[in-house]
Amino acid sequence: MSTNKIFLQADAIEQRIRDMSQTLKIRLEVQQIDSPAMIGIHTGGAWLAQRLHRQLAIPETLGTLDISFYRDDFTRIGMNPEVKPSHIPFDVDDRHIILVDDVLQTGRTIRAAMNEIFDYGRPASILLVTLVERSGRELPIQPGVVGLRPPLSLDQHITLNGPDPLSLVIGGSKRAARSESNQAQAQAGRDP
Repeated sequence: MSTNKIFLQADAIEQRIRDMSQTLKIRLEVQQIDSPAMIGIHTGGAWLAQRLHRQLAIPETLGTLDISFYRDDFTRIGMNPEVKPSHIPFDVDDRHIILVDDVLQTGRTIRAAMNEIFDYGRPASILLVTLVERSGRELPIQPGVVGLRPPLSLDQHITLNGPDPLSLVIGGSKRAARSESNQAQAQAGRDP
């Protein structure tokens, strides 16, 4: 039995993204960064980055990363069946990079993304932008711009669904969700 519930629907998320865009614009002005490049982490981070990239009118083509091969738990979780190629269509060296992800929890996805970015070159800086920051940090990674910080318990999981429309869904832990999914698949295999 699924316990997922909608936390935010499309209109509220789009407003958060507009607010994040304004905050990011001000931060770039204060830091005197006039030609940043943006990279979104597949999948939800790429959806968010597309919107921010458009709203900020960044002339440089948007980059995307799939960090599957860079994860420190790759050998434990195996290959993601939907691995997408990374695409960074600009020179990373000495660039100010805006790295965008949907949910920041442990920090391990961001660490993996930074490892991959450094394989492309040495940026001048990396500014992390995330729609959701939640508790559970395992690495000292801090976002520069955050859309929201929902009060979630450690056994809850929040997911950005999309790309159109976007929604944020809260459910049980990933482990519980996988167990539910496995039980449903097993049941489907037994049903005539």
